[in-house]
Amino acid sequence: MTEIKLKENERIDQLYSQDIKIIQSDDVFSFSLDAVLLANFVKINQSAKNKIVDLCSGNGAVGLFVSNKTKGKITQVEIQPELADMAKRSVELNGLEQQINIINDDLSNTINYISKDSVDMVTVNPPYFPNQSNSKKNPNQHLAIARHEIKTDLHHVIKTASDLLKTGGKLYLVYRPDRLFELMSELNNNRLATKHIQFIYPKKDTEANMILVSAIKDGKNSGLIVDPPITVYDNGEYTKFMKKILYG
Repeated sequence: MTEIKLKENERIDQLYSQDIKIIQSDDVFSFSLDAVLLANFVKINQSAKNKIVDLCSGNGAVGLFVSNKTKGKITQVEIQPELADMAKRSVELNGLEQQINIINDDLSNTINYISKDSVDMVTVNPPYFPNQSNSKKNPNQHLAIARHEIKTDLHHVIKTASDLLKTGGKLYLVYRPDRLFELMSELNNNRLATKHIQFIYPKKDTEANMILVSAIKDGKNSGLIVDPPITVYDNGEYTKFMKKILYG
């Protein structure tokens, strides 16, 4: 294992099911279950020709977790320098420098690095909450940017994904159920046909608090599949499904 220098208040966590180590910090950013669920939702083959882009990549969790599913090249785009640096060091920590590349820039500038209509798959765990004047935001600016649409918004995320994807390319994202109609409208307006939706429930008999969505560029607007729901907790413990994707 490559020796990596940790900064103040950083730690190394592990997703045991993927044998991936990742640098985390409660002061800057730590991945949550949505990243694990999104990576598990992704379907991609092992071809080294695959070209993958992970937008709003944070500390690199989704790209790192997807890396075991393909030999294709993964580019991660993150606007916050501190998070991009954490992602870069986590890539080095796992010896994945030949597979994963980190871009520290606004996602709207991604086409300055990657040709339009050239990408096979885009993943994204975008900010969930609108940036409204009365929005209650985390006082930690790193966390506020990750959760609220301060530096980007749903429209720019979906437009960028569509610009990058080739015809037939796939988008995978995790989002909030209360914005599903808005999301599907943006997808449709950007040549992305919704193909799969999966609802995530914190526990039995509660409302869903996350959705996983896949879409295909220039696909037919028919054949939508609603996958079986996922429940995270049962009697205060992870369900069997969650234990499997977290611990193997």
